[in-house]
Amino acid sequence: MKSCFSKRFIVQVFQSVSKVTEQITPCSTIAVGGFGTAGVPENLLYSLSKSQSHSFNLISIDANIDNYGIDYLLANKQIAHITAAYLGENSNLKNQWLEGGLQVELVPMGSLVEKLRCGGNGIGGFYAKAGVGTQLVSGLPKKWRGSEVEEWTQGREVRQFDGEMYVFEKGLKADFGLIKAWKADKLGNLCYRGSARNSNPLVAMAAKTTLVEVEEIVEVGQLLPSEIHTPAAYVDKLVCPEYFRKPISRLRNKGSKTVNRDTASIIQRAAKEVKQGMVVNLGIGMPTQIPSFVQEPNVLIQAENGILGVGDYPFPGEEDPDFINAGKETVTLIKGGSLFDSSDSFAMIRGGHVDLTILGALEVSQKGDIASWLVPGKLVKGMGGAMDLVSSKSRKVVVMSHTASGKPKLLKECNYPLTGKGVDMVITDLGVFEWVEGEMALTELMPGKTLDEVFAYTPAKFKVALGETVLT
Repeated sequence: MKSCFSKRFIVQVFQSVSKVTEQITPCSTIAVGGFGTAGVPENLLYSLSKSQSHSFNLISIDANIDNYGIDYLLANKQIAHITAAYLGENSNLKNQWLEGGLQVELVPMGSLVEKLRCGGNGIGGFYAKAGVGTQLVSGLPKKWRGSEVEEWTQGREVRQFDGEMYVFEKGLKADFGLIKAWKADKLGNLCYRGSARNSNPLVAMAAKTTLVEVEEIVEVGQLLPSEIHTPAAYVDKLVCPEYFRKPISRLRNKGSKTVNRDTASIIQRAAKEVKQGMVVNLGIGMPTQIPSFVQEPNVLIQAENGILGVGDYPFPGEEDPDFINAGKETVTLIKGGSLFDSSDSFAMIRGGHVDLTILGALEVSQKGDIASWLVPGKLVKGMGGAMDLVSSKSRKVVVMSHTASGKPKLLKECNYPLTGKGVDMVITDLGVFEWVEGEMALTELMPGKTLDEVFAYTPAKFKVALGETVLT
């Protein structure tokens, strides 16, 4: 008699990590969960790095850090192509790309997680605003040879809906998904902890075969239905390794981070833009320090890796590697805070449910264009979630130093590839700039700074609107 149960719904539980990864063949497409060091399937990746398999096509929203996670594969040059949103702290990845040994396709983080969700849902693709008006539409560098681009990514279709332009993104599928969960039952239901959920549920959806490492396997029924974040239908193989290393990408404690006077003035001024009742997204760098200076009550800080209600940095000894912000710093969660996956996070951003976005930049133009993710041939960070944030309906405030190594950053036109258009305010160590009737205007001087200093270091054309004074 034929069993009424599909093998798909009978998860295999393994004692050995190597037994889980041994079926991964060369040239496979592998999607990997995790952000920073939270939710990274380290043991599965380490085991795969010890195999003879190679030439992988890897999908990961984040490149992790050196000597951890996908860097195990990069160090062995087992990856031929990677699709990612942020390269950040991984020197192996950046070096291999710029040296011509690796193909890289950069995708806005919100679009990348949605591509995985679509792939898992059987949806061919979708249109998003992230990347409109940027080089993403025409094609980005995919493979370098020396200082020259040898191969470009394929351009995107652009289409108009209700008077606004959108970019088409194709859904993504993977042969194998490698993820990490906190708990699993023997049926294969998964539960994640803290911000370690991030892209893991989306990778599980998009993969033909999902391989999971967990910290604990419990009996069926011990997980409440409300605790299950990934249902067993998406899971194929489970392993509970004996060893877990949970490093912290960026250890931050309450009061441990010191800033110079100019930087402190930027952060303190930006904090004044946060008003009671707002939902606020904070980018990496200076913006992540703003919660320490916010005086208004009932403010919800959102982090695109899956938190609404980011609190202050933890006290020494209270750090938790499963709770990090978008800058991968250890944080706390306020009372009433909530946790979700990266797809829900970017749905919140794209759907207009975030009131204020504060982010950093490399350059801003007098038209309100922003460049923040790439210095060609030199600095390759990736756009992360910045393209999604800049294209959203939230009010957008940029915080940055006025110059870098003596070179102005407020320009007539951005020199670097654009992240997006339509910034509302820029706060620097010299002053505050806003767009008044379509023109950039200096609306405040920072304490101790003079108008002559601003003119000397600002090639961009701007009006002066200080109190009653309005000069062109």
